[in-house]
Amino acid sequence: MAHVLDRRHRQQRWLALGGISIFTVVSVTFAARALPVRVDRGLLVRQLQGEVTMLRTGSAAPAAQGARLSAVGDGLRTGRRSAAVLEVDTDVGFLDVSEQTELRIRTLEMAPDGGRITHLNVPRGQVRTRLRRFTNQGSQFEIETPAGISGVRGTEFGVSVQEDGKTGIATLTGAVDTIAVGETVAVPAGFQNLIWPGEPPTQPVPLRDDPGLEYDRQVIFENNTRYVTLIGRVDPVNTVFVDGAPQTVDRQGEFRITRLATSRLRVEVVVITPLGRQELHEIYLL
Repeated sequence: MAHVLDRRHRQQRWLALGGISIFTVVSVTFAARALPVRVDRGLLVRQLQGEVTMLRTGSAAPAAQGARLSAVGDGLRTGRRSAAVLEVDTDVGFLDVSEQTELRIRTLEMAPDGGRITHLNVPRGQVRTRLRRFTNQGSQFEIETPAGISGVRGTEFGVSVQEDGKTGIATLTGAVDTIAVGETVAVPAGFQNLIWPGEPPTQPVPLRDDPGLEYDRQVIFENNTRYVTLIGRVDPVNTVFVDGAPQTVDRQGEFRITRLATSRLRVEVVVITPLGRQELHEIYLL
């Protein structure tokens, strides 16, 4: 009996060693080809405020704290006056997601040197990243918007994406490369820039992070009906919502809305900077 057990023990050791040998060969093969390796990675929902929806391929459901986004196409959508905080893996950093923002995963991979590759898509809204500095050469973190790509290697920066795809980028620490139509423009700490769809990124200017609003009002008559127009001016990198509706901000930072003139007409204007600083302006048009 002891002889049989000893023989089985030797066979198990041989099988285990054989398994290790096979695994080692596969690992070397991946390294030799320099191909990324798929691993179990993801974004963890740490905090929620208001109406936040989890997006899966073909489905959507209310988000829950502790839920995980781990597949390409998974995402998050925030409603009006809502927000979320996502943790990137366990030690890469955090994403602060503002109201009326949509975010989806494009890539979650591991590079051959152990670096983590994270590519996200933000078609609208505002996201601020707080990432540790990467130690692996193969690490990548990118946010793609309809206007271009912002890529970093560990930094604190933010993007704001307007309804027409225009993207504002602001760098607080570290450095960001903004890429569009084949051109790359670096945005160092303390600077911001813009990407218009179909155009190269603008040259960086000093960071303002200013959610302030200047405005004028104009009353007009049309077909014996009185209307009032609000002409607002903000930093062009900012996103603007009027009564919850996103606004298009032109190159000078101007936007306009027109309302039927009624007694004590009031609007709420929310201005959000790329770094997530937000200010609510209540304006009586009449």
